[in-house]
Amino acid sequence: MIQPEQQALLYQMKADYLVRALGFNGEVRAFAVRTTKTIFETQLRHQTTPVASAALGRTMTIGTMIGAMQKGAARVTLKVEGDGPIGKIIVDADTAGDVRGYVSHPRVEGGTFVNDHGLTKLKVGEAVGRGTISVIKDLGLKDFVGGSSEIQTGEISEDFTYYFATSEQVPSVVGAGVLVLPEDESILAAGGIIVQLMPDASEETIQALEQALKTFPPVSVLIGEEKTPEEMLHMLLGDSLEVLDQKPVQFNCTCGRDRMESAIIGLGAEEIRHMIEEDGGAEAVCHFCGEKYHFSAEQLETMKQQAR
Repeated sequence: MIQPEQQALLYQMKADYLVRALGFNGEVRAFAVRTTKTIFETQLRHQTTPVASAALGRTMTIGTMIGAMQKGAARVTLKVEGDGPIGKIIVDADTAGDVRGYVSHPRVEGGTFVNDHGLTKLKVGEAVGRGTISVIKDLGLKDFVGGSSEIQTGEISEDFTYYFATSEQVPSVVGAGVLVLPEDESILAAGGIIVQLMPDASEETIQALEQALKTFPPVSVLIGEEKTPEEMLHMLLGDSLEVLDQKPVQFNCTCGRDRMESAIIGLGAEEIRHMIEEDGGAEAVCHFCGEKYHFSAEQLETMKQQAR
């Protein structure tokens, strides 16, 4: 549960947003997003350690952009299932900019290292481990669609770059970063980009994009320098940048008391009877947002009758 003083701090922060754009005369499509406030709220809700914040925050940032790729009222679910101590990472996002997520073990501790840019980085790859990532799309049809690929490094961005290339056959560059203040585990900056080549991209465009990527700084550094999503995209696409639209991004959970009641009723009358006799009530907690829902013995008795 977020405390009133924390809620006041969130209220003062800049709103997050996502930009959808084209470049090189439509031969490249691109997305860029600032998610600092969204990931900070997630950290407050789950009390994640720095390495867990980085892993979950990167996945939520990428999920936000993949959600924006869909049409209508579609939703996407991202699963990062490695064998590292962090456990599973689950992220849910939609086309409206709403995103939520959680990690199995939010209090995992992780080490650091100095990268080629001289920056101290968290060992996210060690915390995530090896396994699979998957993207499941609910397009409002009868069946879900999606794909999966093997985790390459555990650093999240590289893994989704590999996913797009192998599962969706779309050459892509995926970058997501989260800057964490170790002293109090708060989020200083978070954001990301996805740049994808269209099927008709020319060799000249490919070479120009590759050249721009060679000098492109880490996304977390750019967000920390308060670069906007538009400015990040301009650094890659130059004057060919054509911004199509932007939309707000925010943490939003779809849980509610009615949903929790339905879930408990779905357990069956016998299980509800055990709750009444052994505990005298029940408490349901949402994995995504941490909200708690209390049900008295009398309320459970009514739900038991419904279950029958």
